[in-house]
Amino acid sequence: MGDAHRIGVVGLGVISRAYLDTLAGHPSVRVTAVADLDAARSASVAAGLPGATALTVEELLSSPEVDTVLNLTVPAAHAEIALGAVARGKHVYGEKPLAATLDDARAVLEVAAKAGVGVGCAPDTVLGTGIQTARAAVEAGAVGRPLFATAVMVTPGHERWHPQPDFYYAPGGGPLLDMGPYYLASLVHLLGPVRSVTGASSRLRTERVIGSGPRAGERIPVEVDSHVSGVLEHASGALTTITTSFDGVVTTAAPIEVHGETGTLSVPDPNCFDGEVRIFELGGAQWRTLPPSAGYAEGARGVGLLDFIAADEARGPRAGGDLALHVLETMTALLRSSAEGRRVELTTTAASALVPLTTAEQWRDRPAAR
Repeated sequence: MGDAHRIGVVGLGVISRAYLDTLAGHPSVRVTAVADLDAARSASVAAGLPGATALTVEELLSSPEVDTVLNLTVPAAHAEIALGAVARGKHVYGEKPLAATLDDARAVLEVAAKAGVGVGCAPDTVLGTGIQTARAAVEAGAVGRPLFATAVMVTPGHERWHPQPDFYYAPGGGPLLDMGPYYLASLVHLLGPVRSVTGASSRLRTERVIGSGPRAGERIPVEVDSHVSGVLEHASGALTTITTSFDGVVTTAAPIEVHGETGTLSVPDPNCFDGEVRIFELGGAQWRTLPPSAGYAEGARGVGLLDFIAADEARGPRAGGDLALHVLETMTALLRSSAEGRRVELTTTAASALVPLTTAEQWRDRPAAR
């Protein structure tokens, strides 16, 4: 296995705890540095990670003790941190989306390719047994030829629980850019890349009220559309109808359903790593649950980073930059389609999504290759 791969974490907000729980103590990696705009927070996190040092962001990006930068900053800072890491010859794996704009995301991948370093990006929930078992069923012909799918995400808004929700309603935020990556990455795994989209969106409230934490009761502006719907045309010919909303209360719709000539597949929440995959076959009498057959078993935030580190020339990262770019283009194209009132053709694809996890694997003992 050689020496453990060294990770530097930039951004120590709410999601960082989930990543650190996965990475701390894993045999193939070592968290050597952490950085946050809040120096006290950096010091506190470092104190709980043996061998980790609290640094400034600039110090971490330049540190010879960091091989890969884990970028957990807010979306507006994703490109800046990624480009800073790449400029210093480091691999970078980031939270979704890859960048706040498509141009910035393309720049990250272009600069990384020239520098010879890798780029990976969440979501990695798509690598869990939920989505991968569903993918294996589709590829095995369990529902016949896939014809169409539906994807639905409805919530009253993250300001109800998040103490600092401003970025969800600022450029780079909104229900599509925030939660859409989970659904779209899953749909690409299930039905293949998207070739064109048609979208519609709305913003019927101009402000939101923070519901928890020290700022509870404070009103924040809504600068992005809070409800986005659209139709995706996959290269395979299948169609997906997608709805993502911060405006509803609840829904009874399945997160994702894949409808084929001989059956319907109910796919679990793509924001989770596992969950029941159910099938209703043509002529059948009831839903049947499929046993987990593929994907990283007992997955958790950060398995995509471990998969990224373990990638080599024979097998690229499954949560790779090309998939993240394709997902981001799909989302921005939906928003552009809504604004311009027309169908939008895509220019990207997603080779990394074509590499399945064909058996249920444990992620905890995977060696590092990068």
